Amino acid sequence: MNFKKSLFSFLLFAGFAAAVMAQEKPSPAKTAEGTVGDAKITIKYSSPAVKGRVIWGDLVPLGQVWRAGANEATTFTTTKDLMVEGKMLPAGTYSFFIIPDEYQSTFIFNKVDKQWGAFNYDAAEDQLRVSVPSQQTSTMEERLKYEVKDGKFSIAWEYGKAEAKIAPAM
Repeated sequence: MNFKKSLFSFLLFAGFAAAVMAQEKPSPAKTAEGTVGDAKITIKYSSPAVKGRVIWGDLVPLGQVWRAGANEATTFTTTKDLMVEGKMLPAGTYSFFIIPDEYQSTFIFNKVDKQWGAFNYDAAEDQLRVSVPSQQTSTMEERLKYEVKDGKFSIAWEYGKAEAKIAPAM
């Protein structure tokens, strides 16, 4: 009798644990980190999944400001002044937005660092805007992903990618 209760309890607990682990958040919080010279760069974002959807030009409209993730606007923090695509970005934390387009996208560093989505985005608060090539990739990235490495930071999702060159400020 005691064995049956123990077995039942174990199976119940195992089933509950499996159900909890199977429930992945729709857009989990992620962090990408790296260094450029003495500057530490931290990108905090929510990482949505493709889930069979068309992302670029459908879920994320081309030619419009996008929060570059899900939920709260993505943030980009640098501990030292940086050059992004040859333009100065002072040390600090910024909301990071993108205006995606087919051949070229605009990366936007906005001085208002705590924003929900892009609903209250104000271009007058932009610290820096840079244009970068939009790239089509042959590898599908199911979840939105940022990387900081090799003097660049990149965003990739579905079959699209864009990256900017970053260097220590002179």
